[in-house]
Amino acid sequence: MALRWCGWWRCSNTVSDEKYQDPFQLGRKDLKNLYEDIKKELLVSAAELKEMCDYYFDGKGKAFRPMIVVLMARACNIHHNNSKEVQASQRSVAIIAEMIHTASLVHDDVIDDANSRRGKRTLNQIWGERKAVLAGDFILSAASVALARIGNTTIISVLTQVIEDLVRGEFLQLGSKENENERFAHYLEKTFKKTASLIANSCKAVSILGCPDPKVHEIAYQYGKNVGIAFQLIDDVLDFTSCADHLGKPTAADLKLGLATGPVLFACRQSDGVQQTTYLAQRYCHAATREIRKLRPSPEREALVHLTEMVLMRDK
Repeated sequence: MALRWCGWWRCSNTVSDEKYQDPFQLGRKDLKNLYEDIKKELLVSAAELKEMCDYYFDGKGKAFRPMIVVLMARACNIHHNNSKEVQASQRSVAIIAEMIHTASLVHDDVIDDANSRRGKRTLNQIWGERKAVLAGDFILSAASVALARIGNTTIISVLTQVIEDLVRGEFLQLGSKENENERFAHYLEKTFKKTASLIANSCKAVSILGCPDPKVHEIAYQYGKNVGIAFQLIDDVLDFTSCADHLGKPTAADLKLGLATGPVLFACRQSDGVQQTTYLAQRYCHAATREIRKLRPSPEREALVHLTEMVLMRDK
């Protein structure tokens, strides 16, 4: 269902795909040895803790967030002074973003008592909940050390906001609203804090490092925010429409946990929650495209435009 509706949206665009750059191909150079560099940040003498920390950094992840970050870094650098290189500090932000994201997954799996992630057993299933929590904490602490090493107090402030948002987002998820309209606003706020804040603030951080213009910082933030919300909306759609083997994690997991996501909330008011949630994701992607097009044209800018289509068309 998700693919059919996303396909309709794509066909409605008249812009030729030929001008678009493949984001993963374009970002590959800057993401080379990404997971090896993350493991260097996780130096630890205890063998079991090292094994746990390395478990998800196996090089098989999509590196979706780091890829957005390095593309945004290049797009902002080119916009500012036509610099085509990613600064070392900007690449560090990409590494930190992936570490924060992975730590949040480890903690989420403990909270949700999940048994699979990315097609394999979760840390909490293998090592137990207590050790999994500690491993997530350790990854987060290593990310904080890497963040401090950048040596920029503004960047530290921007990225520590992500950690605060993750915690607040979890508390929002544990709560609920009785009023129908409040429920949907609650869901979107939770979605921003748990998913989109990391992308939005990571994009903002690299824009600050690459360009002094506050308008560019806001463009980067808004692009990341809108893409992040759209990504989670499609994730919630796939929770209903994909099989577990294809998705790499149990389907209908949120429903089983009693969590009301977009498809459920829309279905309470309309007949097709999946379709309506997909339409909403399209609106957020349109907003992201409008923002990024305010930057000077570049292959990286076009790749970030293309990325909004990839978010809508993904099937896992």
